[in-house]
Amino acid sequence: MTQNLDVCLTPALIPLYNVEDYIVVVIDIFRATSSICYGIENGAEAIIPVSEVEACAAYREKGFDHLLAAERNGEVVAGFDFGNSPFSYTKEKVSGKTVVLTTTNGTHALHLSRKAKKIVIGSFLNLTSLCNWLKTQNDSVLLVCAGWKNNFNLEDTLFAGAVVEQLKESGYTLDDPAMAANDLFQIGKNDISQYLSKTSHGERLKKLGIEKDIAFCLQVDITTAIPILDGEKLVKLV
Repeated sequence: MTQNLDVCLTPALIPLYNVEDYIVVVIDIFRATSSICYGIENGAEAIIPVSEVEACAAYREKGFDHLLAAERNGEVVAGFDFGNSPFSYTKEKVSGKTVVLTTTNGTHALHLSRKAKKIVIGSFLNLTSLCNWLKTQNDSVLLVCAGWKNNFNLEDTLFAGAVVEQLKESGYTLDDPAMAANDLFQIGKNDISQYLSKTSHGERLKKLGIEKDIAFCLQVDITTAIPILDGEKLVKLV
């Protein structure tokens, strides 16, 4: 059976794919999927992704003792415990806890992918462990770039290209977006931070004074945990 390695460049294009035929990797480098990987690595019991701020707030109204994380347009939504900065997902804050998370782009892409065979979370932080696991699966892979408000962005696509780089010799058939993403990775791989310094979302984050988040999210292989969707919760793949 042919295994495809495809890249969906924005969530707006997800309807063009039969997601039920794939393992989906959700990618939102600045910052949701980086923070999710870091939080699961640091012992978060689960991270519950929800699409809307109201759905996140509802967990408090129901009396759950969860941490509530809500971000819109790069900023923490007022009244919530934190947003999606990776520095909010340290061992001290999240170990043994369940976090309910809603973000502008990442949780949106995840919810549109829910019919997939499996959904896992990818970031530069867990790049190699993710790729090594994907190589052991006998399924096609769809790399879903969260983009920015349904539009294309550089950082998610470049990360998709980094995944393609590790998998392309493993017998997958690549679609055109996968080839393009890998070409982009070839251009930027020698200095990813410098290449991505020009991104529009990077500029948005800089205006908010959180350049350190950008630098953190571009660290490669500082975690090994692979978050996987189990029902409504992202948990550590074992």
